[in-house]
Amino acid sequence: MPTKTIKIVIEGGNAKPAPPLAPTLSQLKLNVGEVVKKINDATSQFKGMSVPVSIEIDTNSKKYNISVGIPTTTALLLKEAGANEPSGDTAHKKIGNIQFEGVIKVAIMKKPSMTSKSLKGAVKSLLGSAHAIGITVDGRDPKELVKEVDEGKFDEVLNKYEEKWNGGLE
Repeated sequence: MPTKTIKIVIEGGNAKPAPPLAPTLSQLKLNVGEVVKKINDATSQFKGMSVPVSIEIDTNSKKYNISVGIPTTTALLLKEAGANEPSGDTAHKKIGNIQFEGVIKVAIMKKPSMTSKSLKGAVKSLLGSAHAIGITVDGRDPKELVKEVDEGKFDEVLNKYEEKWNGGLE
């Protein structure tokens, strides 16, 4: 079963039946409109963000499988904060604020690509990223919150999401 893999980066929910995707899909005798619709459906939750997409095609049967990657941590944090780009001067210019639970939400989304073994570790890592791009969390410097996470001040909130982190349902 010979397969061909196409890897592209698209804006979530906004793939278009145009080059470079359309000619490649046409060459493989796939229905371009159908594939583009499935990509858009699969990436709709990442609207406005760049998303890596991989299409694996069985060249004999014309069956294909679409795998959607996860946007970057920066992109997810910026979206959560409603900002367009990182600060560039994090000491003097803050670009947005997110809730602590928003950090947890991003951690759960990023889990497949993170090396953190615990939700607490992932949240601390994301707080560092938020600080680096100029986002405050609950109106405070994320670095302050890292210390409080270590002290256990957020354990109650983290415990609420532990099951989701470990693969459970909402």
